[in-house]
Amino acid sequence: MWDFSLGGAFGLLLRTMPFIVLRILVYFGITLAYVLVTGIGAGIGFGVGALGSSGFQAGATFWGGAIGFGLVGAVAYWAREYILYLVKAGHTAVLVELMDGRALPPGKSQIAHGKEVVTARFAQASVLFGVDQLIKGVLRAVTRLVQGLLSMLPVQGVRQLGSILQAFLKVGVGFIDEVILAYCIRTGSNTPWSSSRQALVLYGQNYKIMLKNAAWLVVIVYLISFLVFVLMLGPAAYIIYLMPGGWSAGAFVFALLMAWSIKAAFLEPLAITCLMQVYFKAIEGQQPEPEWDAKLEQMSDKFRTLKQRALGEQQTPATDVASTAAQAQGPGSLP
Repeated sequence: MWDFSLGGAFGLLLRTMPFIVLRILVYFGITLAYVLVTGIGAGIGFGVGALGSSGFQAGATFWGGAIGFGLVGAVAYWAREYILYLVKAGHTAVLVELMDGRALPPGKSQIAHGKEVVTARFAQASVLFGVDQLIKGVLRAVTRLVQGLLSMLPVQGVRQLGSILQAFLKVGVGFIDEVILAYCIRTGSNTPWSSSRQALVLYGQNYKIMLKNAAWLVVIVYLISFLVFVLMLGPAAYIIYLMPGGWSAGAFVFALLMAWSIKAAFLEPLAITCLMQVYFKAIEGQQPEPEWDAKLEQMSDKFRTLKQRALGEQQTPATDVASTAAQAQGPGSLP
């Protein structure tokens, strides 16, 4: 059915409790910020609306809350680069070492050690973010390959199935990209573009088993997230009740945010750990095949960009690698 051990991944994850706590603080903090700032915005709107009719007050309350919600969303979007660098990648680095049976340095916190490993591999947050964006673009190209193969089958309804499968697997890309970063960390490389290229070629060679397991994990993660969402509707409705004026759809939105925070804090690293098990086992003893390198170069402009960075990296001193990250984040490089 699937090729990972949920129990083993869960046990490994519990050994990284400092990072779990950090993720909870970060993602639940974002959710709390949404609740508080939206409430403050709604309160201001409610106060301003008191100068007009009841209809005007209801509208002012809604727009005050919407502006507060949007402000937090903008800040969270801006901070995504640093969350990836300081939280996600650091957690992945520690998980890789524990999975390989290596002891963590004594007298140093997991978080400090994870940050140190990531800094050694990617130098700056902009480098990691640029690599990650290109990786996501290449992975999406591989999922489109699956749809293309299905569309060639002479079976009625297969094209529609391929479209559904592609949309479904796009969600799984969000798990697999960190597995590719895990390869870069595991190999100890300080040339992120080159090691990412190798990892993606190895992924291409094993895309069937990776996509199959990613699909199962999407089902597991979102099923649990839906259950959490249902459980959170009650508390969220009470929070909305306490807000001035109230929002008819507010309980739904906040329950969704709470489910998202639990998914991001615990379920996503669980899924990534499971996929790391599958990926490292699948590529054991393999070497990147030139055929797959050529296939990825043909099907993805993001891989071509990554390959160019990798070739340039071999001619660039390690201290200058970070300066190429801004180019990788340009409009032509983002998926």
